[in-house]
Amino acid sequence: MVGKIILASSSPRRADILKKHNIEFKIIPSPYVEDHSTTDFSYDFIENLAYNKAKAVVPLVNEQSLIVGADTIVVLDGKILGKPNGYDGAFEMLKNLSGKTHHVVTAIVVMDSDTQNYKKQSTTSEVTFENLTDEQIKYYIDNFKPFDKAGSYGIQEMPKGYIKSYTGDLENIIGISSKTLLEMLSL
Repeated sequence: MVGKIILASSSPRRADILKKHNIEFKIIPSPYVEDHSTTDFSYDFIENLAYNKAKAVVPLVNEQSLIVGADTIVVLDGKILGKPNGYDGAFEMLKNLSGKTHHVVTAIVVMDSDTQNYKKQSTTSEVTFENLTDEQIKYYIDNFKPFDKAGSYGIQEMPKGYIKSYTGDLENIIGISSKTLLEMLSL
């Protein structure tokens, strides 16, 4: 696949990752409205979200391009933790993640704007939180305002002593794996 790259996302974290790897791209935020009614995890669900985000940008593009749609979710005990509903929602999510291991899954779809042919791939990483006190959780929410992040946290901004360990691709946990994306773009 070759062509101009369009990132169908308003996520500053995804844009930063692409810039860090010298991937030239233009941002056109996807107008797709996500359906948050599903709470049970499946790869089909997250890959469909990424697909729909990319497809919604097709009419907004006026030259042949590769549209990159992505979605990241946090999965705890088979249930999806999306973005929180305010302070109380963030507190509850972080309380539930405290002392546990969860998965972070990012689906990427690369779609040709002319043919609408596409490739999709999901990457999964694991994150284990330390046992967090209520005070630590409140401090994090008050200082980092994680209301636009799946699972109510950004691993890149977590203070020392909050994350016990992680396995897999750190960029995947942040929002998009450059390794996976570059492999998809080179096929």
